[in-house]
Amino acid sequence: MAVIRESDLIDSVADALQYISYYHSPDFIGAMGRAYEIEKSPAARDAIAQILTNSRMCAEGHRPICQDTGIVVAFVKVGMNVRWDTNRSLEDMINDGVRRAYLDPDNRLRASIVADPAGKRGNTRDNTPAVVHVELVPGEGVDVTVAAKGGGSENKSMFAMLNPSDSVADWVLEMVPEMGAGWCPPGMLGIGIGGSAEKALLLAKESLMESIDMPALKARGPTTRLEEMRIEIFDRVNALGIGAQGLGGLTTVLDVRIRDYPTHAASLPVAVIPNCAATRHVHFHLDGSGPARLEPPDLATWPKVSWTPDAGVRRVQLDGLTRAEVAGWKPGERLLLSGKFLTGRDAAHKRICALLDSGQPLPAGLSFKDRVIYYVGPVDAVGAEAVGPAGPTTANRMDRFTETMLDKAGLLAMVGKAERGPEAIEVIKRHRSAYLIAVGGAAYLVSKAIRSSRVIAFAELGMEAVYEFEVKDMPVTVAVDSQGESVHETGPRQWRSTIGGIPVAVDR
Repeated sequence: MAVIRESDLIDSVADALQYISYYHSPDFIGAMGRAYEIEKSPAARDAIAQILTNSRMCAEGHRPICQDTGIVVAFVKVGMNVRWDTNRSLEDMINDGVRRAYLDPDNRLRASIVADPAGKRGNTRDNTPAVVHVELVPGEGVDVTVAAKGGGSENKSMFAMLNPSDSVADWVLEMVPEMGAGWCPPGMLGIGIGGSAEKALLLAKESLMESIDMPALKARGPTTRLEEMRIEIFDRVNALGIGAQGLGGLTTVLDVRIRDYPTHAASLPVAVIPNCAATRHVHFHLDGSGPARLEPPDLATWPKVSWTPDAGVRRVQLDGLTRAEVAGWKPGERLLLSGKFLTGRDAAHKRICALLDSGQPLPAGLSFKDRVIYYVGPVDAVGAEAVGPAGPTTANRMDRFTETMLDKAGLLAMVGKAERGPEAIEVIKRHRSAYLIAVGGAAYLVSKAIRSSRVIAFAELGMEAVYEFEVKDMPVTVAVDSQGESVHETGPRQWRSTIGGIPVAVDR
């Protein structure tokens, strides 16, 4: 009978979460390398190059791949012959491992979990609690898979109770465009079919823990109906032309994974959950001999891709930026930003707009007049860093605040990730503003452009406070210009027509 010590589980969870914060798995790196080799869209190829460069930098520097270091999900299979050397619950031990990992002074991870989610939404400060799924199985060991799921991709999860005669593939093809680019493609789709409502969602999440093997599957050919469906959905989703970061291109998904379970004769529950370009999960086994040991991946696994800006890229000085200069930016144009801008996310925007809409002044020293804002919640700095990994957050969460920020606050432009909604685009056009995107999944690379950081307002919000960053040559792309043209509309449309030949939707 194996005896699992409390400290072995806690240490293993902490080590695993640190490990996945800075190491991509070799299957993901291989798939991204193949996507880079075949990509024909310059914008998408540039984005993939940034993601791959960022990935290697994180593996070498042991810093987070993405500033959103995720909500922790643990799948635990406990052998029924195991004895525990502890008086604590399984969840308590796992949460201790989470706490230790996220507060590690050598690689502090971002605390993103808020309690009282429909009320005060206070940050728990240590990223606990984790979401834990436990299964009792035959055996004398404990198998644990831990994942750190970013909010941008988790927010794009979809679920439906279809009719038994409906096509699962057709439904997925309808959902993927609705997801937009906030899940940071290219990544992976996990699909769960059957069971009950909650079972389908759990199946979809569990499928994301599997490795990427689409090239091998295509090479040998499908042997089951689910494998046929995987290939069908993979081909049809990529034919949508959404591409890396939604900019238009050949690769939107690297793989599609599907799990199913028997269901009621009247039902067809289906869930789809995407994994982003910072996909993070690892498995370990405990047998009583001590904590798990995870071997670092060989750096030779990474393709020889090193991102550098285009030779003809436009350099933009943020200090003294004018509306006339903003009006000269072209859709899809890549820029390098230097100078100072402010940051802000959901919580800060809510406070700022409440003050402005009620006619009250902003906190002393805070002014957005003729400034640029970056939608970001950075990781804390370690060592000599000005700031930790600081990639963009999903911009359309700020759409509801855009009119107030452009009109009453006087913003010139915004930087985030993914598409803006039609109403926000209309506001941008009316105010002759612009929206820029940084690459989601390249947070450490982006942070290297940040020379200094200081809190300006709402320090109690932690990573959601308003900071002032000084940057040097921070890479961005013009996503919405002052005329309201969006590359998240024009790019996929162009590449969808270029790809052609694969049906992407069927009327139901």
